[in-house]
Amino acid sequence: VQVVESGGGLVQPGGSLRLSCVASGLTFSSVTMSWFRQTPGKERELVAFIRSTGGATTYANSVKGRFTISRDNAKNTVYLQMNSLEPEDTAVYYCKAGPPLLQFGRLDFWGQGTRVTVSS
Repeated sequence: VQVVESGGGLVQPGGSLRLSCVASGLTFSSVTMSWFRQTPGKERELVAFIRSTGGATTYANSVKGRFTISRDNAKNTVYLQMNSLEPEDTAVYYCKAGPPLLQFGRLDFWGQGTRVTVSS
């Protein structure tokens, strides 16, 4: 299984970015997909996830109304559209295939992370 994120970068406060994550080697349409983020010295935190069945979404309170998670099963891709970005959103963003939990077991597949910096 491979999970590969892209789309990070430097953006000014109030700006937007869209992260993409391609997962291969698994039945993508059957897997819950999540975005986590981590800043130095802090534990990795769940940002949003999208269920495999029905596509129900859940968001952390800190991003609700600003971020949107979506998936394209035909492309094995999950997206995170980030609007109205704030300096506090600066972090390394990780994509995960598997349960939306901070765990690293044999059913948990993580990408290498993509860095998002929000700064003027």
